[in-house]
Amino acid sequence: MRAVTSVGVLVVLVLLLAGTGLAVDPGSGDQLSAVPFDRTLTTGLTGVDVERARESGYVIPRGQVFYSQYKYVVGYYGTDALVAGVTDPQQTAQFGQPLAVFVTDLAGTEPRVTDDGYVTLPNASAPAWTRAEDAWFVVGTPARTPAGPMAVPFGDRAAARAFAEDHDGRVLGWTALQDRVEDDDAASDHQPKVAARHRWADRAVDRARAANDRPVSTVVGTDERAVVAATERLSASTNRSPSAVVLGEDAPTLDAVVDDAPPNTTVRLLPGRYDANLTIEQPLTLTGTGTGTVLDGGGDDSVVLVRAPDVAITDLRIVGVGDANAGELEADDGSAWDRRIRLAYGYGDAAIRLRDAHRSLVEHVSIDTPSNGIVALDSDGAVVREVEVTGTAGFEGFMSVLPMYSRMVVEDSHFDGGRDAVYAHYADGMVVRDNHVENVRFGFHDMFTSDTLVANNTIEDVNTGLNVMSRPSGNVVVGNDVTDSSVGISVAGSASYVAGNVVVNNEVGISIGTTRSTYRANTIVGNEVGVRSATTLPTNDVFENDIVGNDRSVAAGMAALESWAVDGRGNYWGPVPGVDRDGDGVVDRTYDPTDAVDRSARHSPLANALAHSPAARLFDQFQQAAPGLRRPSIVDPAPLSDPVNPDRIPANDTNSSRTTNESTA
Repeated sequence: MRAVTSVGVLVVLVLLLAGTGLAVDPGSGDQLSAVPFDRTLTTGLTGVDVERARESGYVIPRGQVFYSQYKYVVGYYGTDALVAGVTDPQQTAQFGQPLAVFVTDLAGTEPRVTDDGYVTLPNASAPAWTRAEDAWFVVGTPARTPAGPMAVPFGDRAAARAFAEDHDGRVLGWTALQDRVEDDDAASDHQPKVAARHRWADRAVDRARAANDRPVSTVVGTDERAVVAATERLSASTNRSPSAVVLGEDAPTLDAVVDDAPPNTTVRLLPGRYDANLTIEQPLTLTGTGTGTVLDGGGDDSVVLVRAPDVAITDLRIVGVGDANAGELEADDGSAWDRRIRLAYGYGDAAIRLRDAHRSLVEHVSIDTPSNGIVALDSDGAVVREVEVTGTAGFEGFMSVLPMYSRMVVEDSHFDGGRDAVYAHYADGMVVRDNHVENVRFGFHDMFTSDTLVANNTIEDVNTGLNVMSRPSGNVVVGNDVTDSSVGISVAGSASYVAGNVVVNNEVGISIGTTRSTYRANTIVGNEVGVRSATTLPTNDVFENDIVGNDRSVAAGMAALESWAVDGRGNYWGPVPGVDRDGDGVVDRTYDPTDAVDRSARHSPLANALAHSPAARLFDQFQQAAPGLRRPSIVDPAPLSDPVNPDRIPANDTNSSRTTNESTA
């Protein structure tokens, strides 16, 4: 015990030397003043919404808060986010109490409300800052941000009243606004509407697949006998007489056949190889007989271009896709960056390109491509299902499925090779489920896309399994299985829900870069790093996860302290110091997976004794009161004694901490 005693003396000495100067003085708020917003750590509205407002010249109210136990000033886009930041118990537990709250002051800027409800400032001067308790907020007007209704802040009550009178609003003080605003983020109650998103996808699939029931108007082939025989069989079974077309004799090209077919009918292609760079400009079903029906683009341009809603392409194979990035964009079509992305990817060659092709279907199609597989531009309700896309090895080529400005469904498909399996760009609300992905850069790549459902996909041997970027909001990532990759799941943005995923044998299991999001019931086993925190704002709920058998359980981010438990339930880490005395499944001691002593306690009797020593507990308490002494760390105040999903964990990692720790306590 000599080593333990020495450590205890050292801890007491540190306490004496530290004195009282490290704790933040709660009375110092009156002396604080607002800082330039670009010097704050920002949260609130998504990066998508902020960028859109900036480019359009619209105003988003901003706030900033000084917290008693956080060394950074936190900036908030939107008054709802600001109110949540100072009233949410979970957030104040992480940061401490608000010492000073500031909000933008629109008094004197002559704010105007556009026909779309956005606020502009004819007076070009930037809004000043005012203390929130001195501000007045106008609610109930048409004013809004890209995320919803907007409380318009003023530092002058008369200015607030004038704006309210002009726009049929009412004026509230800071306290009344806090009583009014409720955080309704999907992640706040840990129960996002997963079933509702699946139901939307089911309806979209049923609607698109109705195109499979269209009557056959044309039978096409390259052999006259086969065409005649197929037409006779079809006529006998349906009492209809479709047209029989022999390419090269009855029609020069497949494109000409498609042009002549009646709308809302089916063009059936017999087995064979068809030269194609065709365009479909009416509701039509183009179907083959499986992989024996081949559309060959000859390596030049896209193979099939769809420019009409309610088109179906089914049961065939596509080869000979061009490998060029080409296309023209209007000068005012989105931001400069957005135009570059649309040019590089959305307008690049593809096996199938959907443009304004709402509710269209691509089903049972096999694609070999050096560039894009299926591109969907402005095609809401489009469905891609049971397709197989084989791209170029080594992360070359482009995207297997690329929705842009298209809420669509991608399901039950296999993607092998290429750059990204599914790259979503401004494709809010899309659903990606039950796919198998391998040998690509990213399995699912989210750019500026919110409210997605990514569910039950199996991903292996990729750079990043699921990569959510660019600060979107409301994404749901559930039930996915990612193995043997550099990063299993990486999520940025806010108000997202990551649950029930299995990440095994990756370099990093889950990378957390979100705010106000939930990570629950994930199985994180056998990775080099189990969970990597990449956030400076510890506002996430991380609980009921099994984080065991990793070389490093966690890697802390820049936040001074992250607490990973909700309602008295933390995570399962394997055997940890402490015991479950109450039999409620929770160990009675806080566990710090970033602390060397706690990490070693499960393997070393000496470290276990030190973890239980009064000196170590005293030092922990002092760190809680004096955040200036605290290094970036993660603590679990309620570690679980048994795994949440034991059937997903190898047998050698399922030992309950109750048994292990009772023998060493």
